[in-house]
Amino acid sequence: MLVADEAPGSARLVLARNVVHLDAAPAVFQAMKEGWARQQLARFLKPETIAPRLRLIERLWEFTSLYPWQWTPTDGEAFIAALRGGPAPVRMSTARSYEVIVTLFTEYLLDVRYGWAEVCLERFGEVPREVFHEGNSVLHTVEYEGDPRRRPLTYDEVQALFDAADARPSRIRGQGRKGGLTAMRDASVLKTIYAFGTRRTESSRVDLVDLRRNQKAPQYRSFGSMMVRFGKSAQGAPPKRRTVLTVPEMDWVVDVLEDYIGSVRPHLSPGRHPALWVTERVGRLAPRSINEAFVAAREDAGLDPELDLHCLRHSYITHLTEFGYPARFVQEQVGHSHAATTAIYMGVSNEYRNTLLEAALRNRLGDDWDEV
Repeated sequence: MLVADEAPGSARLVLARNVVHLDAAPAVFQAMKEGWARQQLARFLKPETIAPRLRLIERLWEFTSLYPWQWTPTDGEAFIAALRGGPAPVRMSTARSYEVIVTLFTEYLLDVRYGWAEVCLERFGEVPREVFHEGNSVLHTVEYEGDPRRRPLTYDEVQALFDAADARPSRIRGQGRKGGLTAMRDASVLKTIYAFGTRRTESSRVDLVDLRRNQKAPQYRSFGSMMVRFGKSAQGAPPKRRTVLTVPEMDWVVDVLEDYIGSVRPHLSPGRHPALWVTERVGRLAPRSINEAFVAAREDAGLDPELDLHCLRHSYITHLTEFGYPARFVQEQVGHSHAATTAIYMGVSNEYRNTLLEAALRNRLGDDWDEV
């Protein structure tokens, strides 16, 4: 068992010994943040996860003008109340995530293995305490608290989006501007994301070698499946891997990819670059650029401005369900660990539900159904 002197992030490891600080409070606070960062790095959390957490702790310090060993539940409540006010109040899910982060930090300070309570008592006569507890935290009462305006696209909206993306290259060339070639690439990117239900970062990281034959579906040639090697990872875990199979309803993507790889990508002069989606400067297409491609096509199509790129993933899950694929198959295709997560993404149409209802009534009423 690790003692306080050995645990990553312990006070003894980050506080310089035999050093007397003229102003001890800022030095101890800085050491606390460094120690917490070490603890999280030891858990293999990513820097992009750790940095926003540390910034939130600094925001609470700036708001209260108090140090962590002085914080009280009242300070935490005032902080959240302030965030809820103003012209851009935080969402409930955001407030909860802030409360969780602060709680993780105070639990770290109170853990005897790290020795921070002892240091604070010795130097300041106070010890850290819980800021958020069951009585003043946002309760998690529903599975999904995301923006209700985020939804799957209808089939007509998907077609309008793709038509707008296909029209952009000709319009750009007609205006005598550069960018026609990249617009052709962007149209292929959006169609492929919908056809395989991938996230933006997953799509950016796909290489040519990740497109593979499926021996059970040779008619799709070299595009029977897509290996996703950089799937969304859990905290402290490596990226998840999965293989997404090409389904018959999306087999049009075979022609899309063949045209892009054979006719568009070579003109981008990718050389030996392994990425499927490359830029004119022979780099990998960034997730942000994929977002921008979606926004441009969405605006040209006149679609709801609340729709974003991730809505194509919602659409893929919904449409696969409406095509009749089992829930487990859909879950595996999109790489969700839990069926409940897949269900959250789903927004089947009234027509689909009425079809299920009609089938259920026919099964129950038999010949009497025709008289209803």
